[in-house]
Amino acid sequence: MNKFSPFLPFILFLVTAVPTSCFGERPVKVYSLQSDGSLVLKEEMDKKVQAPPINEREAVIDDYEDGDLKNYFGGESGSWNLTPDDPDVSVDVEVRQGAGADSQGQALRVSYDVDTQSATESGFWTRLMDFDARSYDHLSFDVRGDPEQGFTAVFLVELKKYKDAHRVDIIKGTQVVRNVTNESRTVTIPLNLFTGLFDQTNPAIWRDPVLARKGLRELVINFESRRVTRKTGTLYFDNFKFIKTGNPGMHIIDQPERKGMKTPVRLEGVPYMEFLAKRLGGFPSELHPKKEFPDSDRAFLTMVARDTWRFFDEMVDAEHHLPLDTIQLGQEAPIGEGGWIGDYTNVTNIGLYLMCLVSAYDLGFLSREDAIERIRGTLNTVEKLEHHESGFLYNYYDTTTLERTSYFVSLVDSGWLDAGIYVAKNAFPEEITEQAERILKRHDFKFFYDEVRQQMSHGYYSHLNVPSDYVYGSLYQESRASSYIAIGRGEVPVEHWFRMFRTFPEDYAWQTQMPIDRQKRTTLGFAYEGGTYEWKGIKFVPSWGGSMFEALMPTLILDEAKYAPEGLGQNDLNYTKIHIRYTLEELGYPVWGMSPCSVPEGGYSEYGVKVLGAKGYKAGVVTPHASMLGIEYAPEETIQNLRELARRFPIYGEYGFYDAVNVETGLVAQKYLALDQAMILVALNNYLNDGAIRKRFHADPINEKALPLLTGEKFFE
Repeated sequence: MNKFSPFLPFILFLVTAVPTSCFGERPVKVYSLQSDGSLVLKEEMDKKVQAPPINEREAVIDDYEDGDLKNYFGGESGSWNLTPDDPDVSVDVEVRQGAGADSQGQALRVSYDVDTQSATESGFWTRLMDFDARSYDHLSFDVRGDPEQGFTAVFLVELKKYKDAHRVDIIKGTQVVRNVTNESRTVTIPLNLFTGLFDQTNPAIWRDPVLARKGLRELVINFESRRVTRKTGTLYFDNFKFIKTGNPGMHIIDQPERKGMKTPVRLEGVPYMEFLAKRLGGFPSELHPKKEFPDSDRAFLTMVARDTWRFFDEMVDAEHHLPLDTIQLGQEAPIGEGGWIGDYTNVTNIGLYLMCLVSAYDLGFLSREDAIERIRGTLNTVEKLEHHESGFLYNYYDTTTLERTSYFVSLVDSGWLDAGIYVAKNAFPEEITEQAERILKRHDFKFFYDEVRQQMSHGYYSHLNVPSDYVYGSLYQESRASSYIAIGRGEVPVEHWFRMFRTFPEDYAWQTQMPIDRQKRTTLGFAYEGGTYEWKGIKFVPSWGGSMFEALMPTLILDEAKYAPEGLGQNDLNYTKIHIRYTLEELGYPVWGMSPCSVPEGGYSEYGVKVLGAKGYKAGVVTPHASMLGIEYAPEETIQNLRELARRFPIYGEYGFYDAVNVETGLVAQKYLALDQAMILVALNNYLNDGAIRKRFHADPINEKALPLLTGEKFFE
């Protein structure tokens, strides 16, 4: 007769365990059912591994003393390999006894092999279970190399999180760890240096930057074949934790401290607008002037060009000769409630302003002497602006005081500044060349080049002494103009052009569609992956977000239609065609043209035709500059679209088209942005004057080395 309860016969083997918790114990008791029907304790682990508590001083992710790869947050861990089909690449992880930081206890052993001809990555990951690290300011861990197996002295650490509540987009911050030896050392990395975690498109991050540390998804150790100092080896890791040192450091959104007031008495609102307006060459007097547009298309476009030029004729600081970035007109009057004058500028604005001065001369709005005088005035200011030790300008400056208002040094913006200088130099070589060359020689675009990924970084945070975590990975986006310049100057290798993606691999599941014919191609002796997307029978290479701005802004200076008729030029045409058809036919909008621009309800955001982007921006707002960028690829459709915009919406002011309209509500952003106005004016000059700005740019000797990048590649073979 069974002397236990009647339920026990059903128990053949019983294991009891307390669920793993960030705060609790991990006791394990194992019982066996004996032949006489009794339950006997097989092994009782009296030494219960106590999970370190999470407190205000530290949060231990894992110290491996429990022998388990599951961390104290409850997250699984393991190895990863970017190229699992490559037999030469492998990684193995295990918890090893006697391998702790002091050669006692247990630690994580990671053995890697990336000794392959291709660029690849592999490593270790552990889930952080959406951990909220706002209370901490550093990531800490111990690391040492195995002297017998050998090891790399350099590797990458990554922190990942979801970008938004949809839990689809992943963003990550990275930091390089150097000087690993066979002696254990503690690595402590400030969390503010993981700059990629700061989603700058999220307004909440600007209000409270520590939100970037909330919802951490994963910690990753990454052995990149192009970064490691030894292709095979073994490292030991221990004591991963978040700690609070009380020294969080600065954030990427921080700005330099301002030195003083612009006025003896603090002014706000309308009085401040009136003060700033006195430094300008003029200001609009009406919100909605009555306009009679000519029937002749050329006369219509010339009228738009002349009105648009007025922005650059007047919205320039009279003392410092720098264009203002933004003006927001008031609700009832240009200078009135709701209005705002943005007396700051960035380096793209300056470069495009130089192109606009040349365009005004080409279009007959400005004399040669006046154009040269204004260009010199701007270059004089550029030479005396505070610049980074790399020689490049910072991204933003106050046009009233000339103080820099940013710590960031931007690749793309630096590229557009130099592009504008090239155009001005070649438009007026006798007068401008010496000064232009003096400025250009300060710049070396190798500063932005990531030699591991062979792509260009978004930029550099001078106050943190770190580059941006992000690189420009796609070819068909605005940054290709900067890459073209950098290669033409011999500052980055030609190979860089072919390390940018035409399409992304199929395992990048976040893409709007999977690529077609993504196969190996060779151009100029460099192998790369090609491929296209397709929409209704039209093939194209995608941009990132599907906007006209990123796709076609480079054509302001690069004659892709002429030099790449079967490559970028054909893509420009196909892209424009799809943008128009999709907006009018699929979305049912009465007008087309989507790009990053002002939000009529307030602010700034990204817009695009989703099917044209690898990632794809949202639709909803139409901006005239996006339409104008397509004028050389769809002239009739563009002119008709501009006329329809002016007919349907109160979108035309004294400086030409306002920045944007919500086509569903009809609300217009009564705002002018220097960037968008410049794209309109330069595009019109190219269209009306046979590519005048492009010819100035292509006249420069830097094209000798870079031009084969355009002529050599065919997208649609």
